[in-house]
Amino acid sequence: MVDKSEKFSWLVRIGYFSRAILYSVLGLIALTNAGQISEGTDGIFKAIEDFPLGSLVLWLMVVGLLAYALFRFCSTFFDIENHGSDTIGWGKRLGHAGSAIGHLALAYSAFAFANGSGGGSGGGAQEAAAGVLSIEFGGLVIGILGIAFFLAAFNQAKKAYTASFMNRIAHGAPSQTKLLGRIGYSARTIVFVVIGWSLMKAGFGSSGASQVKTLGDAVASLAGNGTLFTLTAVGLLIFGIFSLVLARYRIIPDLGKDGRVPSFRA
Repeated sequence: MVDKSEKFSWLVRIGYFSRAILYSVLGLIALTNAGQISEGTDGIFKAIEDFPLGSLVLWLMVVGLLAYALFRFCSTFFDIENHGSDTIGWGKRLGHAGSAIGHLALAYSAFAFANGSGGGSGGGAQEAAAGVLSIEFGGLVIGILGIAFFLAAFNQAKKAYTASFMNRIAHGAPSQTKLLGRIGYSARTIVFVVIGWSLMKAGFGSSGASQVKTLGDAVASLAGNGTLFTLTAVGLLIFGIFSLVLARYRIIPDLGKDGRVPSFRA
């Protein structure tokens, strides 16, 4: 009989697989189709929709992205990866919260396309931001979310430099896993900084919700930056490949009483 922790582990692995599809398609679109990447996140899901069995893939991504968001929320609130409750630990956990919210938005976008209502993913994020901004202290909430993305970006850069992600990858992973991860996390650092800055401008500045960027929008905003855009696109494609490795070899902490201590590699 499969226990709850094992079911959770399989859901998270589907999440990593969904993330692999997402970033691989994003990188490919950015490198090969300037018109489609200008559509932001919508362009990613439109491309997936055109795959053979594209609708089935989109529904798989809905489940996977929701599962990945749940995993990151569990890391934030229950500290299942044992980051601790000091300043550094909470910095990492808040970064995971930003990642969780971002993947919830992506899951909603995937659902819109899978359900046939399609389109408007960037607009949906902007509408949500506008709704938050309309309430008391809404700007503070959006601004704090922007800070969470900056913390996530810092964490991505740290992973790229230290390769600490290898601690949570099981033996047997391909020999190039470390290199793939370093390149991929470097590219994600750039994207998270763009998203975080857009949220901070919306929350603490006067740019308004229309400037809030999702994953695809952030990449599209780099299109006029030549080499930086190309390197980021290649890095995101590599991050997709790296995520596929994680779907198989990532060590997923248990949800049981010992779940707070991850099983590190020797």
